[in-house]
Amino acid sequence: MPYLGSEDTVKELKKALSNPHIQADPLRYRNVIQRVIRHMTQGIDVSSVFMEMVKASATIDIVQKKLVYLYMCTYAPLKPDLALLAVNTLCKDCSDPNPMVRGLALRSMCSLRMPGVQEYIQQPILNGLRDKASYVRRVAVLGCAKMQKLQGDGEVDGALVNELYSLLRDQDPIVVVNCLRALEEILAYEGGVVINKPIAHHLLNRMPDLDQWGQSEVLTFLLRYKPRCEEELFDILNLLDGYLKSSSPSVVMAATRLFLVLAKDFSHVQTDVLVRVKGPLLAACTSESRELCFTALCHVRQILDSLPGHFSSHYKKFFCSYLEPHYIKSQKMEVLCKLVNDENVQQILEELRGYCTDVSAELAQGAIFAIGNIARTYTEQCVRILTELLELKQEHITSAVVQVFRDLVWLCPQCTESVSQALHGCEEAIQDSEGKQALIWLLGVHGERVPNAPYVLEDFVENVKSEAFSVVKVELLTALVRLFLARPAECQDMLGRLLYYCIEEETDMMVRDRALFYYRLLQAGTEETKRVLCSPTSDLSLRLLEDQAECPVNAWASDFNSLVTVYGKERWAALTANQVIELHNTESACEASSVVGEEPLITENKEEVPYVATSSSGLTLTPSSCLTAEQFERTWLNLAVGCQQAVPWQENVQPDTIQAALQVVHIQTIAMSKADSQVWKAYLAAQDDAGCLFLTELLLEVVNAEMQMSVKQSEDKPEALQAFISILRTVLGTVAELTS
Repeated sequence: MPYLGSEDTVKELKKALSNPHIQADPLRYRNVIQRVIRHMTQGIDVSSVFMEMVKASATIDIVQKKLVYLYMCTYAPLKPDLALLAVNTLCKDCSDPNPMVRGLALRSMCSLRMPGVQEYIQQPILNGLRDKASYVRRVAVLGCAKMQKLQGDGEVDGALVNELYSLLRDQDPIVVVNCLRALEEILAYEGGVVINKPIAHHLLNRMPDLDQWGQSEVLTFLLRYKPRCEEELFDILNLLDGYLKSSSPSVVMAATRLFLVLAKDFSHVQTDVLVRVKGPLLAACTSESRELCFTALCHVRQILDSLPGHFSSHYKKFFCSYLEPHYIKSQKMEVLCKLVNDENVQQILEELRGYCTDVSAELAQGAIFAIGNIARTYTEQCVRILTELLELKQEHITSAVVQVFRDLVWLCPQCTESVSQALHGCEEAIQDSEGKQALIWLLGVHGERVPNAPYVLEDFVENVKSEAFSVVKVELLTALVRLFLARPAECQDMLGRLLYYCIEEETDMMVRDRALFYYRLLQAGTEETKRVLCSPTSDLSLRLLEDQAECPVNAWASDFNSLVTVYGKERWAALTANQVIELHNTESACEASSVVGEEPLITENKEEVPYVATSSSGLTLTPSSCLTAEQFERTWLNLAVGCQQAVPWQENVQPDTIQAALQVVHIQTIAMSKADSQVWKAYLAAQDDAGCLFLTELLLEVVNAEMQMSVKQSEDKPEALQAFISILRTVLGTVAELTS
C-alpha cells in the first residue's frame, strides 16, 4: 500500500471508483469506499474523489449510503459547488420508500456545513415532521434545531414552533423528548420551552413510556412548572414517587431534585425524600465508575450540610480503598469529617490515622487536616494522635501537623498547653514555607510557654540570608517582635540583628517595609508596640457555632443534580461569569461589550474615560448582558421602578464620554439621544454574576442642573440595587468631575 498522504493513493482510489468492473461488484465497490473513509479519518485529503463518491450514493445498500453520506458531510464545505450535487442526491433520498433511507438522508442534509444550505433543508424537514415513520420524525425534530442554528440571527419561525409543540403529543416517546430539546434550543433567547399545566400533565403521563435518558430529561424540564394548588402538587409527587426507586442513578437524582423544589414549603416531605434516596446514593458511592462515585460523594456532602446525621450509621461505606484515585479519597475524608459523632469518633480517627502514613504526601496531609477539623469538637483525642504523628519525623507530616496546631490553638485555646509541649524538635523536619510560617507563628504568639522558643527563632535568624520565601521572613519579623515583648532579655540581640539585615540588606520591599514599620513602632515604646501587636482580636472560636449551623434544604435544592454541587457555588459562578450569551441581532453590541479589556482609555475626541471598579458591596457586573432594543423595551414595560435618584450634572459633558465610561464598568448603552437635544435620554442595561438584570433610564433637561435616574431590576434584591446605583453614581460623578 502506498505511504500515507501520497498522491498515488488518491489516484488509485479515484481510478477504482470509476472502474465499471468494480462498480458491477457491490462487495468490491463497498470495500473501495471503505478505504476512502479510512484514509479520510487518518487525515489524508481525499476531497478530489468527491464526484465519484456522490455517484456512489445511488445504491440500495444502506451501509454504502451511510459511508458516502459521512464523506459528503465532511467535504461539503471544501467543495461547495459540487456539494449542490450532493444536496440534490440527498433531497431525492428524502422521498425514498425506505424510512431508514429517508431518515439517514435528512440527518445528513442537516449536517452539511455550507452556506445557504438552509433553503434546501427547510421543506424536507417540514415533510419529515409529518412522516409516518417515527425514525424520520425523530431526525426531523432535531433538524429543526440545526436549521435554526444555521439561520443565526434570523427570526424564530412561529409556525415551526407550533408544529413542534403539537408533536409533544406524538405517539413515539423519543420524538417527544427530541421536541423538548429542539424547542429549548430554538427558544433559548426567549427563556426556553414553556411548560404549562396541560404539557406538564401530559409529560407526567408519558413518563412510563420513556427510556432512562428521556425520563431524566423530562424531569428536568418539569422543574419549570409550578403547581397551582396544594392538591395538584401532591398529585404530581405521587406520580413521581416510583422514580425514586429507578435503577438509573440519573433518573433517581432528577426525581429527587424535582421533589425538593416542588416541596419547598414542606420540609418534612423533603426530609422523607432524602431518606429514601439514601440507598441509591450509597450504591453510587461504591460504584466502579469513578465519575459516578465522585458525583455521588459531592451530593452526600451537600445533604450532610442540612442533615448532619443522615449517613452516620453507614460511615464505613466512606472508608477509602487502596485503588481509589486521590480525588475520591479526598471527598470521602471530607464526608467522614461530617459523620463524626460520639459513637464512631474512635473508629473514624483510627481510619484517618492510617491515611496519615500513606505513600502519597498529598493524601497524608489531607488526612491530617481532616483530623484537625474533627479536633474542633473532639480536641483531646485528636491532639494526642497528632502529637504521636510528630514522632515519625517525616517532613510533610510534621509540616501538616504544625499547620493544624496553629489553627487549633486559635479556635480551641484550651489545647494551647498540649500543643506548646509538642513543638519541641519540629523545626528540624520542616522545610516548606507553610510549615515554617505556622511554626514561627506559634513560637511568636505562645513563645512564653515554649522554653526553647528564642533559640529556635535564633536559628531562623542566622539562616535568614538563605531563606527563599519572603512570607517566612515577614512572619519571622512579627514573631520575634512579639516574643521580644514577652522575653526581652533573650530576644533583644537577635531582634536587632534581624531588623538591621531586613532594613539595610534585604532586597524584597515587602520585608523591608515591614522591618521599618516594626523599627519605628519600637521607637514609640514597648507599651505602644504591645497595644498594636497584642491587642484583643475577634474570637474565631465563635465560628464553630456557624460551622455547626444546619443549612436549610431550600438553600441548595435548585442546585441538586447539577454541576453547582460538584464545583461549589462560588467556583461555578466564577466559571460561568465570563460566558458570552449570543442574542439575536447583537453581534456588534456583544463584541463591543465583551472585550472590555481592549477598550482604549482615550476616545477619538481625546476626552479621558475614567476607570471605575465593577464591583461594589459584593455586586459584580459581568460583560455578558447583550440586549436588543426590542428585548429591553419588552422587559422594561413588565418591571416596576425600583429606585429613582438625581445626580448633579454639568452641561458640557459629551454623550460619547458617558457611553465609553459606562462600557468600562460593563453597563451596556441600549439607546441614547443626540448631544444637542433639549431633553436628553439614555437607556442602559447591566447584569450581575447571579443573572439579575438592571435596566436604567437617564433623563437630563437643559433647564435643570441634575440627571434623573430610574432603575428597574428583574429580581427583588434591595442590596444589589443599591450597589448598582452606587456604581452608576460613581461613574456619572467621575465623568462630571473630569469635564468640569
